[in-house]
Amino acid sequence: MYRAAFSLERTNRGVAIESDDERIAKGPGLREVANMAGVEKIEASVREDEPLAFPLELISECGDVFQTAGFGHPPYWHGSPTGARSIARREDPATILAMHDPRIDELSTQLVGYSTRLQPGEKVLIEAFDVPSAVPVSLIRAVRKAGAIPFVNVHQSVVSREMAMGATGAQYQVLGRMTLAQMEEMDAYIAIRGSENITEVSDVPAEKMSLVMEKMRPTMDYRVKKTRWTVLRWPTSAMAQQAGMSTEAFEDFFFRVCLLDYRQFGPAAKQLKKLMDETDEVHVKGEGTDLRFSIKGLEAVVCTGEYNIPDGEVFTAPVKDSVEGVISFNAPSIYQGIAFDGIKLEFEQGKIVNAEGSNGKALNRILDQDEGARYVGEFALAFNPEITEPMRDILFDEKISGSFHFTPGQAYEGVTDNGNKSQVHWDLVCIQREDYGGGEIFFDGELVRKDGKFLPKGMEALNGKG
Repeated sequence: MYRAAFSLERTNRGVAIESDDERIAKGPGLREVANMAGVEKIEASVREDEPLAFPLELISECGDVFQTAGFGHPPYWHGSPTGARSIARREDPATILAMHDPRIDELSTQLVGYSTRLQPGEKVLIEAFDVPSAVPVSLIRAVRKAGAIPFVNVHQSVVSREMAMGATGAQYQVLGRMTLAQMEEMDAYIAIRGSENITEVSDVPAEKMSLVMEKMRPTMDYRVKKTRWTVLRWPTSAMAQQAGMSTEAFEDFFFRVCLLDYRQFGPAAKQLKKLMDETDEVHVKGEGTDLRFSIKGLEAVVCTGEYNIPDGEVFTAPVKDSVEGVISFNAPSIYQGIAFDGIKLEFEQGKIVNAEGSNGKALNRILDQDEGARYVGEFALAFNPEITEPMRDILFDEKISGSFHFTPGQAYEGVTDNGNKSQVHWDLVCIQREDYGGGEIFFDGELVRKDGKFLPKGMEALNGKG
């Protein structure tokens, strides 16, 4: 049977490939994976009806094993999930398969059984944004195992950007009706979002972005109010870079955080909720921060793995016109694809009257999108012990141990609804641990958290590590 031999070697001019089959010799796939995996030299052969195996010991120190098959079309790669995702950015997603990681199934089981609590016969919409196909496949199987009915939408950020660039009111009016009609059929919702470029939509004109958000808001509102929903990220090398970690280390971090036993925080989080429900005035102090507001009459909500993953917060909202003073945020942020640092807000009678930051023009443009954008829709105290550093991804950053977030824009409807309406909902994070300058939070004059540590007895489980 036909067998093709090849050799691959890194030289000072790049990666050289020699083969008696020109489809291998000229193929970009081998050269690319060699560059990414740090391969120095390989000699091997392959039959046309068998995959080409890269010996483990020849793949540098990363331990990735890649395989390719099918000489007549772009190769698909499978190996470690990290390696598969690296290639997935450059190949047709339909041709990419990741070697199955059992942690994906563990996560699916948690999302279906604990986070959304699916019951037999219930319908769930799964939305997958720039993630490997193994992820929605695993979720579909977990949903069916629970006796529920899966529905799936698959999205790609580059396609979404192109749609938004030329968005029209008539177009998104139709799209909004379509997505709302679909959501109205659902009992639950699970979204998993990957991203190879967190600034993918940064060049979408502000008026187009505002139009898209306006037309899609009814769908989001219905999802939040009427379904059991869970939203989470998917680890990518881009996210690892944001976090200042290797891709493998970030992947391990991601699963450690997402597969955390969130039930352990329940009793202490419920105690914090009770205290917040009984509180009138909140006073927040710290470096560049002296802020007062009321939360009287607005209930708090415990989040321990039922909504966002990762999770770990108790949130409410300030009385809309009660916010007075100044607040400085020491965690970097990204919103509508634009990066921000050093945001500082000044409030009078609940309204942001002055806003400063690294990108002041864009900051104020967002806050001027509508009247509600300059008022606050959420105040939350976070306590995830596995998340200690910001990475410019709000689903992680808003759960940082020892932090709180304060949110210009839309309030969640329900018990935390302070009446503020906006297309904007921008969680801005301030870390109050000692290593970030410290800070204090008082409820009705009583110190309840100092330097990121809760002081009331019974809340020790919310204080993280160390």
